Amino acid sequence: MHKYRLVAKKGEGTFSEVLKAQCIKNGKYVAIKCMKNHFDSLDQVNNLREIQALRRLSPHANIIKLLEVLYDQPTGRLALVFELMDMNIYELIRGRRHYVAEERIKSYMYQLIKSMDHMHRNGIFHRDIKPENILIMDDCLKLADFGSCRGIYSKQPYTEYISTRWYRAPECLLTDGYYNYKMDMWGVGCVFFEIVSLFPLFPGTNELDQIQKIHNVVGTPPPELLNKMKRRSQHMDFNFPPKDGSGIEKLIPHVGAECVDLITKLLTYNPDDRLSARQALRHSYFRELRDAEKRQQALTSPDLSATNGQLTLPPATSDSAASTSSNTRKAAALNKETAKPSGDTMLPSIGPAKAPEGEKEAEDSTLPAVNANLEKSQQPQGEEEEEGLPPIGLGAAAKPGMMAKGKPMGGNYQHYMNKPKAQPVGPRAPGLAPAAKPRAAPMPIAAKPAKPGQGPAVGSSTSTTTKRSNVQRRK
Repeated sequence: MHKYRLVAKKGEGTFSEVLKAQCIKNGKYVAIKCMKNHFDSLDQVNNLREIQALRRLSPHANIIKLLEVLYDQPTGRLALVFELMDMNIYELIRGRRHYVAEERIKSYMYQLIKSMDHMHRNGIFHRDIKPENILIMDDCLKLADFGSCRGIYSKQPYTEYISTRWYRAPECLLTDGYYNYKMDMWGVGCVFFEIVSLFPLFPGTNELDQIQKIHNVVGTPPPELLNKMKRRSQHMDFNFPPKDGSGIEKLIPHVGAECVDLITKLLTYNPDDRLSARQALRHSYFRELRDAEKRQQALTSPDLSATNGQLTLPPATSDSAASTSSNTRKAAALNKETAKPSGDTMLPSIGPAKAPEGEKEAEDSTLPAVNANLEKSQQPQGEEEEEGLPPIGLGAAAKPGMMAKGKPMGGNYQHYMNKPKAQPVGPRAPGLAPAAKPRAAPMPIAAKPAKPGQGPAVGSSTSTTTKRSNVQRRK
């Protein structure tokens, strides 16, 4: 395909490899995630959870942007084109001798938790939060790699061996797949600690060692919680002697009390008591960022107010009454178009995601590409006051026919697309459950076979797959 020029290989994982490429038309650099599995049909491609989730969640300032989906029907090859980021969080702290500035940490964590809040409120949880999947460019942070995501309201139990072990929540380690979206917040707590301390908090070598390292820091759970987990575990019988953990504060004595308090609440053993993303954003640790955000919104929002049902504007600069009336009408129209519900309104149920509108293919392209056009995807229309999440579905698969049959790629991708076509991997990938009106029973989603590992983070700045220098990560 002549639309992109291959620049370098960024990394490789079990299910994909990431290439850095340059768009010939505009010269912009992108990250192309080439899937190793083969896909038999457009429906199978459209049903990929990663694609559906990104369509549902985009656009968002802290979610990686999917630019294009490239599918070659004759070979069954699939590639996802993303915006390119500078590095991931692990690369930021790897080999670092000095602590990251506190204000920078606070900004990064605020953005990460905002991405969590947006994702969870749209009915999706990530299931693989780790430093390698959190990308940064300058002061902007974006969450990537949604290949393991699931629907919050899908039926349990889920896949047991999900998430990278070091960031796996206790309920994932001790039950047969009975966990929920709060597992993401445990991962956020682990990442938070790692950015602050520059070393991983729970680097377990196996499942038993992992849970022991957790108990060494946070202590063993109370008997009632332990018994609850036992009832949901058939593969192992465990009894842990009561133990008080050392606590987080002793491991990071150089940070303030508010930072320690937030990390501790994110790493609460009981998922029911663990902070949600919305609660974490309201923590006093982020007070300054919240205030700055409000000031920024006040500066950028139209200076309009409603008084007795009438729209009140600042005094007009024109001497003409007709001009004043015209300005009033224009301002009212602008307010009608741009106003959004306040943050205290209840988030309504979101219907099926709109099928993206394709763009005309470039003249130099030999493969009709699908423009994801994620900016037109539906977004949440407000935020509820209560902490509970509304029953939001995950969106239906994109409409059939959104991808045209492709021709074999040429140019720099010839070596990639000309590989022999392999047999399909298992049944057609299950899609995200179609959204529906709120009802008593949530829409179940078919369980997906466990993956032995995840691909490299899109936008990684290294030329090889990121690895820990001291302990090899197990996927």
